[in-house]
Amino acid sequence: MTPPHKTIVFDLDGTLVDSLPDIIASFQYGFASLGLPAPADAEVRTLIGQPLEAMYMHFAPAHAVNLCAVYREHYARNFVNRSRPYPGVAELLRTLRERGYKLAIATTKRTDMARRFVEALGMMPAVDYVQGTDGFPHKPAPDVIHRALAALGAEGLWMVGDTTADILAGRAAGLRTYAVTWGNHDAGLLATATPDELQPDLARLLAHLPPLPRA
Repeated sequence: MTPPHKTIVFDLDGTLVDSLPDIIASFQYGFASLGLPAPADAEVRTLIGQPLEAMYMHFAPAHAVNLCAVYREHYARNFVNRSRPYPGVAELLRTLRERGYKLAIATTKRTDMARRFVEALGMMPAVDYVQGTDGFPHKPAPDVIHRALAALGAEGLWMVGDTTADILAGRAAGLRTYAVTWGNHDAGLLATATPDELQPDLARLLAHLPPLPRA
């Protein structure tokens, strides 16, 4: 029997892609469109990584359904206005593929939106699978990671993310965890989830992942 592919699982927003400005702009647009006071950038940022419905429930529970609908319409038209991969991400993904690893994305975004986003940024050829969260428990539950790995028939090695939910989900899935501080949670908050690595960028990940033996 062929052994399962060794796979690295990445979160998307705040980990591979600096997407915060576009997410916050669309999130706040919903409030303006309904004539409601919008939360400040910093208030929104602390909740990114949760499902959209939960974020809106935090600020305006009576309007959450309508706010979600407005967000999704606006974000679908504006999701790459300012979003870009973080420096070095393209090179990192290419190197890992060259070393023989499979690469998966596991995100709280819906799968259709996540794949559109990755495609629009020109990143789809760099990864093997993109899994969003569609009607099953979101991180910190490990479901999205399990589904990504099952789709690839793969063995997960590391979960890489920028929030405590990513780290807790990775641990629950039985993976080692790598927290990067350039995203939505700072080093102090990420440390509370006790990741195996806590770094300002993704450079050190390569030190853990030497080239795999060729079959």
